[in-house]
Amino acid sequence: MFRDELEDGPAAANTPRPLPGALTRASPEATLAGMKVPLLDLKIQYRAIEDELRPAVDEVFESQVFIMGPKVAELEAAVAAYSSALYAVGVSSGTDALLVSLMALGVKAGDEVVTTPFTFFSTAGVVSRLGARPVFVDIDPATFNLDPAKLEGALTPRTKAVIPVHLFGQCVDMDPILEVLRRRGIPVIEDAAQSIGAEYKGRRAGSMAEFGIFSFFPSKNLGGFGDGGMVVTSDKALAEKVKTLRVHGETVKYHHMFVGGNFRLDALQAAVLLVKLRHLDVWSKGRQENAAHYDRRFAESGLAAKGLVVPPPAVYKDGGDAHYHIYNQYTLRVKDRDKLQAFLKERGVGNAVYYPVPLHLQDCFKGLGYRRGDFPVSEEAAEAALSLPVYPELTAEQKDYVVASIREFYG
Repeated sequence: MFRDELEDGPAAANTPRPLPGALTRASPEATLAGMKVPLLDLKIQYRAIEDELRPAVDEVFESQVFIMGPKVAELEAAVAAYSSALYAVGVSSGTDALLVSLMALGVKAGDEVVTTPFTFFSTAGVVSRLGARPVFVDIDPATFNLDPAKLEGALTPRTKAVIPVHLFGQCVDMDPILEVLRRRGIPVIEDAAQSIGAEYKGRRAGSMAEFGIFSFFPSKNLGGFGDGGMVVTSDKALAEKVKTLRVHGETVKYHHMFVGGNFRLDALQAAVLLVKLRHLDVWSKGRQENAAHYDRRFAESGLAAKGLVVPPPAVYKDGGDAHYHIYNQYTLRVKDRDKLQAFLKERGVGNAVYYPVPLHLQDCFKGLGYRRGDFPVSEEAAEAALSLPVYPELTAEQKDYVVASIREFYG
């Protein structure tokens, strides 16, 4: 996942050439030649805020406080407020945020944790690391997120928690999920690793359940300069449990009430993220505008009407035209996905497949007993999903080049 997001490298051509008529007729090869559109270009973002980042990092160097400390506490307060949660606990990665949340809920060998098979591996991997069993539920075909209508049938007396994933920047339909689980007393961990700032019916991703988790991997919409993550909650006891678990279960120095782990967040990452958090809403708006640009162009091209390209719908809206899909990825369903992906790479258009093998078909989960056909919507998505560049610094010419290239592929 992560390597694919960055393997296209920096944009060698950040001054793309216009494409006259690219969207009104089939473009000849000469028209499409010469432009590069990377899947992600972090250098552009860095250059725009370098003057803010350098002093923030220098401050940490001067302090010589590199693990935890005041910068981490400041970031925790800022992320809690941004996410509409009462507490936030900085940790070493999004994966560790999931792991420590499960540990705080007491998940152990023999328990079951329900989640989606169409997501990054860590969502289910952390469950197995604790000796528990991942139980999968198929996804909604429109949003790629866990289908609430299929959840209750997967619950058993051994279900210890449920992890819905707010995939690609859009929240899961949480109300029916919470209604079912509250009746049964089953806690929820919102995997919002790709969705900080996304909203569902006026509520922020991460704030609707016992726990929410974020990842600050560099390619995320709020990315650090290395690994980092955050756990948010409005339950004080759970927040204190996570704080203890992230330092090996230490309650008083060298006194351990239970076994935890080394899940601490670096002060350097906190300093970088504090700067970037100030820009996040502007960046999210840029992603939304880019997604809307793609939507219009695919409609104008006729590709959407023909079913060759299915843009991702922003399902949950909050009045007017405002919506809160923050497009960590702009992920289409497309016909002949693998051939299109190869064609786009030849044309210099960065793209990625999230995720080519659903989790129930991964070799390491063979022991769970799932087979091909068990989750058909997830399996179809794994064969049809393709993500395009959507980072906020894209130019109109670059976006039009992406659409023109796709139109050329389909003739």
